[in-house]
Amino acid sequence: MTNMSLVTTFVLTGLPHAPELDTFLFGIFLVIYVLTVVGNFLILLVIIVNPHLHTPMYYFLTNLSFIDMWYSTVTVPKMLMTLVSPEGSPISFHSCVAQFYSFDFLGSTECFLYTVMSYDRFLAISYPLRYASMMSGRTCAILATTTWLSGSVHSAAQTTPTFRLPFCGPNQIQHYICDAPSVLKLACADTSTVETVIFVNIGVVASGCFLLIVLSYVSIVHSILKIRTSEGRWRAFQTCASHCVVVLCFYVPLVFIYLRPGSKEVVDRIVAVFYTVMTPLLNPVVYTLRNKDVKKALLKLKDKVMYSQSKWSLQCRLAH
Repeated sequence: MTNMSLVTTFVLTGLPHAPELDTFLFGIFLVIYVLTVVGNFLILLVIIVNPHLHTPMYYFLTNLSFIDMWYSTVTVPKMLMTLVSPEGSPISFHSCVAQFYSFDFLGSTECFLYTVMSYDRFLAISYPLRYASMMSGRTCAILATTTWLSGSVHSAAQTTPTFRLPFCGPNQIQHYICDAPSVLKLACADTSTVETVIFVNIGVVASGCFLLIVLSYVSIVHSILKIRTSEGRWRAFQTCASHCVVVLCFYVPLVFIYLRPGSKEVVDRIVAVFYTVMTPLLNPVVYTLRNKDVKKALLKLKDKVMYSQSKWSLQCRLAH
């Protein structure tokens, strides 16, 4: 990637807040980050070790948990560093490029994955008898691989033109991450073309994925209404409710920041907290508290761990 940048280091200014709240906010976001990583890791572990959860829905959920672990790791640690440094957190030019790419890569991959998950729910509810053959292991692998490759291409299409611009003056990024609107404001050149590319890129992906999700759920609702028993309808609605909640929490802030005219830095940074910090936490919360299968698997895993610990301690006592 060639550029004429004279800036070798940027400074992330962080979230707008009163200085006396540094310790409080650091504690809150640190706890959220730990819960996010541990929660998503537990979902991954439970699904992998439990054969009863080796189904397409949980296969895609493992992908989502893996994404959210890294999505949070790409953003939150740097945010924490801005809270312990009054002058802001320095980040090298190349680290900023890497964070920019990773952040967009994981975010767009998650966007594509939500679409695939809605398609999976559509097949499961609309074609229950043919579902197993339509969503085979090979099909799941192809769909998951496509989401990751699409996310990679989407991110490259934004990262490359952004960092080909010259950065020769101010180096303070008014954000806690290297994000497109904030980085582009520091460029020493006309950014209108790059801004248009990013706007169209995000607009096409976000609106296209959201439209497909809506179409899937319209079809799902139509199929659910055909179910004769109220218990069957309720069970079908419950299957989709978790996915709907997470999708809305992801899309609303995303559209607000990237697809509205103009940009207000303070508002954007506060809204960004929802999809960079809160949404990755919602995944383990929503998919465990609302899912009986996952809760049962977690309890079984807990029992196995406790049994292994008691067995190990007994062997240690006998050895002594």
